[in-house]
Amino acid sequence: MRLTFAVIFVLVAIIPMHGQSDLQKVVDTEREFAKFASEKGTKAAFLEFSAADGLLFVPDRVNAKEHWNKREASVALLSWHPNYADVSANGLLGYTTGNWEFRPKGKDDTSTAFGEFITVWLRHPDGRYRFVVDIGVSHAKPDKYSTDWVTTADKTKDLNEKNSSAGDNANGFYTTMTEQGIAKAYAAYAVDDLRSFREDKAPILGKKQLISLMKSEKGTFSIPKLSSFFGSADLAYSVNTYTKSVDGRIVEKGNTMQIWKLVKGRWRIVLDIFKPVPQK
Repeated sequence: MRLTFAVIFVLVAIIPMHGQSDLQKVVDTEREFAKFASEKGTKAAFLEFSAADGLLFVPDRVNAKEHWNKREASVALLSWHPNYADVSANGLLGYTTGNWEFRPKGKDDTSTAFGEFITVWLRHPDGRYRFVVDIGVSHAKPDKYSTDWVTTADKTKDLNEKNSSAGDNANGFYTTMTEQGIAKAYAAYAVDDLRSFREDKAPILGKKQLISLMKSEKGTFSIPKLSSFFGSADLAYSVNTYTKSVDGRIVEKGNTMQIWKLVKGRWRIVLDIFKPVPQK
């Protein structure tokens, strides 16, 4: 398998917003996004909070603004809250995850669909965060809809003084996945408190839990190439496509996103999602 990297590390100076931590700003932006949707509609909210090149996965990859500009406004309400967040040391790049629910007739309607979202946020020159990736999964109604959020227990920040590359480590992950299987790849390249997302499943919290799931499922995963990789000195994300095969036959295709973080001098996966695309 040949891996092709388009690695872009954004290390430019950005005008800061004072008075809040960057982490809190990211969480507050996610909350403002959800509030905007509640007050002015889902379409208006996505158009307002998306970067010009922001991506949605519905379930395949589309430009967020182009997608929503083509859609009619609706009374349906998509509501959500962040439950987890992290941000790069320079505050340039951050991400949030949390629970969502859908009410087809608006606020007073009964929720008919549930799931988890992941939003990747980029701080723009005006100091505002706008999303560059919005992706998620559906699952059964959870026991609890949470409005609380937490962040990583490890508060240290690695400033990457050696200028190590997240892309090089991703290369190692995909090589290991191809040669030894995806469970071995996670064992070697993921943090212990990995957060992982799969369609029709609640969030998988912890590397051991994900490895156990991968070992229990038949099939092998392959990724043709790493087409995009973006980040700052200590936090980066990649988007890609994947296929899953059983006994040599492709049974699933879709998109994947991984978030990598520099932890004690080593780039490791802190979050990933595999989102299938129904085949015609």
